[in-house]
Amino acid sequence: MTPLESAARTAQHAPSALNTQPWAWRITGSALELFADRDRRLESIDPDGRLMLLSCGAALHHLRTALNAAGWSAEVDRLPDPDRPDLLARVRCTGTTTPDPENQRMAAAIHRRRTDRRAFTDEPVTEPELTKLRRFVEAEGAYLHVVRPDQIPLLAVSTELAAGAELDDPAYRTELHRWTNRPGFLGDGVPPATAVQPELRRVPVRDFVPGTTAGLHAGPEHDRGAAYVIVFGVGVQPVDLLRAGEALSALLLLATADGLATAPLSEAVEVTWPHQLLRGLLSGIGEPYLAVRLGHTESRQPLPPVPRRDPRDVITVIE
Repeated sequence: MTPLESAARTAQHAPSALNTQPWAWRITGSALELFADRDRRLESIDPDGRLMLLSCGAALHHLRTALNAAGWSAEVDRLPDPDRPDLLARVRCTGTTTPDPENQRMAAAIHRRRTDRRAFTDEPVTEPELTKLRRFVEAEGAYLHVVRPDQIPLLAVSTELAAGAELDDPAYRTELHRWTNRPGFLGDGVPPATAVQPELRRVPVRDFVPGTTAGLHAGPEHDRGAAYVIVFGVGVQPVDLLRAGEALSALLLLATADGLATAPLSEAVEVTWPHQLLRGLLSGIGEPYLAVRLGHTESRQPLPPVPRRDPRDVITVIE
């Protein structure tokens, strides 16, 4: 197996909206190409494909991290062909390199990183840790806003309003049901066993199975020590969103490597008017791409396994 194929297999563990895994890889000779799979775009909440591009960017960063950790340097050309908008990146190995120690730590975290929707403890996330995460996000071309304590109620309201509007939308409920009731052999979607039952939280967590019972309890905590951050930037062009997804991946992998639990929160960017409220948290200086909850968990119960697509359905190797 070539280094590019091995890294693409590792990238299958990247996070994506409703675990749609909306990407495809094609390897031709010494080049690997990343494509957006628009058949996996969430029509009700992602009509413009923004979450799809963020997800693909996360997969691209997972791939880059895996290559570097394996001792390979790589050249990445993003959006290389204006006439092929679904071709998001072309990657070539350019030789061997000494792996970056932090990249090695993040690569080791790829297989154990999970979205943890359970409540986090009272133990706070430290300022040095948040500063470190900000530095890694900025290195990927995006920015990180740490939501201040006085801003958390507005984040909570934005998320709750968005969630309510979505549940009132029949198209959303149909699509949610589609992606939470997937046949196991497809290797995608959010099984009810990984969803968390609604509880009192500082910021609401998406109800993946409204009207039925989720597989996990939130636990006795209430997110009092959680930190909430917003990945943001200055543009909404495809390259901006792709880079934002790479920054999101760096944030999640580094946080996992450093012992933090993580949970992306996308509801507030999925509905127009809560999205405007989220922009207000940034004081008009940028475009919010996604919020993330960070914190500590004391639960010893392992999270249920997350489905992943068969690499043979995602990676095409042209001899």
